[in-house]
Amino acid sequence: MSNAATNKKPKVVIIGAGFGGLWAARTLANQPVDVTVVDRNNYHTFLALLYQVAAAELDAEDIAYPVRSVFWKIPNIQFLLAHAKRIDRQNRRIETDIATLDYDYLIIGTGSVTSTFGIPGVAGHAYFLKTLEEAVALKNHIICCFEAASRETDADKRKALLTFVIVGGGATGVEYSGALAELISGPLVKDYPTIDFSEVTIILLEAAEYLVAPMPANIRDYTVRQLSNMGVRVLLNKAVAEVTPEKAILKSGETILTHTVVWTAGVRGEDLPDDSGIPVGLDGRVPVRDSLQIVNDDRIYVIGDLAAIKEDQRVLPMVAQVAIQSGVKAAQNVVRQIAGQAPEPFHYADRGSMIAIGRKAAGVAIGEKTFKGFIAWMMWLIIHLFNLIGFRNRVMVLTNWAWDYLLYERAVRYVFPSKTPAGSHVRSCADNGTGEKDS
Repeated sequence: MSNAATNKKPKVVIIGAGFGGLWAARTLANQPVDVTVVDRNNYHTFLALLYQVAAAELDAEDIAYPVRSVFWKIPNIQFLLAHAKRIDRQNRRIETDIATLDYDYLIIGTGSVTSTFGIPGVAGHAYFLKTLEEAVALKNHIICCFEAASRETDADKRKALLTFVIVGGGATGVEYSGALAELISGPLVKDYPTIDFSEVTIILLEAAEYLVAPMPANIRDYTVRQLSNMGVRVLLNKAVAEVTPEKAILKSGETILTHTVVWTAGVRGEDLPDDSGIPVGLDGRVPVRDSLQIVNDDRIYVIGDLAAIKEDQRVLPMVAQVAIQSGVKAAQNVVRQIAGQAPEPFHYADRGSMIAIGRKAAGVAIGEKTFKGFIAWMMWLIIHLFNLIGFRNRVMVLTNWAWDYLLYERAVRYVFPSKTPAGSHVRSCADNGTGEKDS
């Protein structure tokens, strides 16, 4: 029996409360549907500023916002705190860790996870930067390395503690390298007067020929120059072969002694579609039709990082703009289907790209126009503040940025317990910064 015959509203389930999921839900607000948003966390994370949590510039709470608060005044949307495990397409049912949900239409926006590419030791010994827990764990570890180095008498061990390797020259790797350099050259110099900071080394490894390859050439060159001026060693055409607790081994045969490898080298689609028998590519992303529906199922849409959306002979990048726009279009198409109309094709409107390198240093590309330096940095600040969810978050982020800019001070240089995030290790200062407990 149809929903129309029973006067029941169609059930729309959105899995994932990232940018795509939230914008899909907002688009369905006050429409003739009952919407359930499912996520394993009860907060939305503003991932674009996650690296600043790991660099002690922002609190974790500054870039997180309660999902339920987003939907306070929207009666047809509810939230379920649960982990979606499997989709039963035949019975239109979602199996979670706490309940099962039936759906008439499904929008999947579970995003991406870190990809290790099967490189030995990465999963066990590298730090990732995809979740709040991982960012807090990395910040804890960086500070603990300086604590351990301040009392280490062996020069080689101290040097390894003060060597930080970031793998991956995309936006996250570049932005974290710059933020870490400023943390070390500013507040930590004052915090640790007994350390010889000439022993500190930050290395950014990129397997390709360029940093931030999608950006225009002048911004790529500017990025390398700026990072070099900040004391970051940029090594291009350098791929990692193995990571151990005490070193990074490169494919060229070089070995870097370090207790800190930050892995930002790649991501893949989250596992839910593959676990549910939905076809995925080698990178775990789901090939979708131009309407964002999956092949052979008109009632399931995939959006954001998880969707391999082809347009103009390319697959769209994993960025927030794509997630937001695809989330809105998927929701609009659900409404069209319910009204008996055909779904419309998705067309991506590229609004440009930007990257922050450090204080008063950024690169922005909008169409054929590019901006560098202070103007680009101000554009980056304004746009990121505007896109933060929640007035309190905007105020707290702006306050911390102003404090850092005016006083060269990072207010979040403390270590507190953090649960071990999936795929990343949390090491307390009791580990002596090495990952192995002192006896």
